[in-house]
Amino acid sequence: MHNNIKRSIILFSVMLAMFLSAIEATIVATAMPTIVADLQHFSLYSWVFSAYLLSSSATILVFGKLADIYGRRLVFVVGITMFLLGSILAGSSISMTMLIIARFIQGIGAGALTPVATTIVGDIYTKEERAKVQGYLSAVWGISAILGPLIGAFFVDFLHWRYVFWMNIPLGIISVLGILIFLKEDMNKEQQKIDFIGAFLLMTSISSVMYILVEGGITFAWKSVYAIGLMILSISSFTCLFIHEKKAKTSILPSQIWRHRLIFIANITSLVTGVIMISVASYLPTFVQGVMGKSALVAGFALTTMSIGWPIASTLAGRLLLRIGYRYTSIIGGVSLIVGTVFFVLLPVIQHYIWAGIGSFFIGIGMGMTSTAFIVAIQTKVNWEMRGIATATNMFMRSIGSALGVAFFGGMLNNTIQRYIEKANLDENITVDAIDKLLDATHISTMSKDVIHVLQKGLVQGMQQIYIGLVVLALISFILICLIPKQDK
Repeated sequence: MHNNIKRSIILFSVMLAMFLSAIEATIVATAMPTIVADLQHFSLYSWVFSAYLLSSSATILVFGKLADIYGRRLVFVVGITMFLLGSILAGSSISMTMLIIARFIQGIGAGALTPVATTIVGDIYTKEERAKVQGYLSAVWGISAILGPLIGAFFVDFLHWRYVFWMNIPLGIISVLGILIFLKEDMNKEQQKIDFIGAFLLMTSISSVMYILVEGGITFAWKSVYAIGLMILSISSFTCLFIHEKKAKTSILPSQIWRHRLIFIANITSLVTGVIMISVASYLPTFVQGVMGKSALVAGFALTTMSIGWPIASTLAGRLLLRIGYRYTSIIGGVSLIVGTVFFVLLPVIQHYIWAGIGSFFIGIGMGMTSTAFIVAIQTKVNWEMRGIATATNMFMRSIGSALGVAFFGGMLNNTIQRYIEKANLDENITVDAIDKLLDATHISTMSKDVIHVLQKGLVQGMQQIYIGLVVLALISFILICLIPKQDK
């Protein structure tokens, strides 16, 4: 078969895999208000996202290194298999706890899926082709995410939320067949050790912080022995990781990757933008449905515009990279992120889904510009032997930003709602989990007007705090981008 045809089929398979990752960010967020209304326990809401992000963040570096040692093909197949197993379990969940466990498994697969898929494209295309194709790849991420909210809303309104997860199965099978049949790798497999100890210490440190951020002030007091113990565990794990990485022959976070100024700045900026992206994707549907009282379809529309801006920006970025370089392409994205977050700060005042949609669009432009510029820049600066772990490291930083961001803001939202409930001195025994009913058109009628008012007020105030935080993060990301060396083209 002609080489170009093989490359096209491989690219299609990779794009399909990226579709699975992309759709998880929007289709699940759109369906979550309905899922939590069905399975109950709103206090566990953010854990559905955190569990996925935690496991993908902790494994992304391991799989990136494995791809450099054993080849992209094997690791890709393992990733798809784990992802589909998690999808089956998530679609079969009968409780929030089961759903969270299933999302954890799904995240392990995603830890291999996204970086290895992107690395495959970096392998089979030349430097000149790579900027254009990576733009397409990011665009596919965005285009598939456009369908996410719409498909999620369709399943929720006309079928069942379980199809949100089950739809991954046929697409995943097609993707893995394309890679198995057409991707051939000629490589020398070197005997290298994987830094599993480093990966374990990293996961322990991150998961401890996430648990404190989400549950602190709700399940246990901030100054309790339990909270202090978790913080000590997190700090000690990170300290051990730092010491271990200095001695390890095969580091989970190779120091040579971080020595290049452009890669260092790109990775730190990705950490910050990851927080912005996941915060918009996770909590916008809740605001639109819980505060504005709109349907899942309207909430899906408000989130979809981010995914419209993403592919547009990614396609443009692929062309701009060769003309104005990584720095100026990223700066355009940084400005767009600031504009988008300003729209969200005003959303609690201007409560209209079109306003939310415009803000989402600018966030999408910013993410499309920066993510495409960063990936192409990083893959250009390293050779084949380091490309897998270098790509994975950048995605790890964005993923870890998303994990910590959704945990931190989830905890902030829960605590704000809890304070409003306590101040109201309601006769009824109301907890944060009462938000479950607020998101369900049937159950909301069973609550009194006073309870609805208190819950909505707490939700608005909590979201306002989140959006102010996003503006600060957007400004930080812009400052970091401006530090990218001018000579990097």
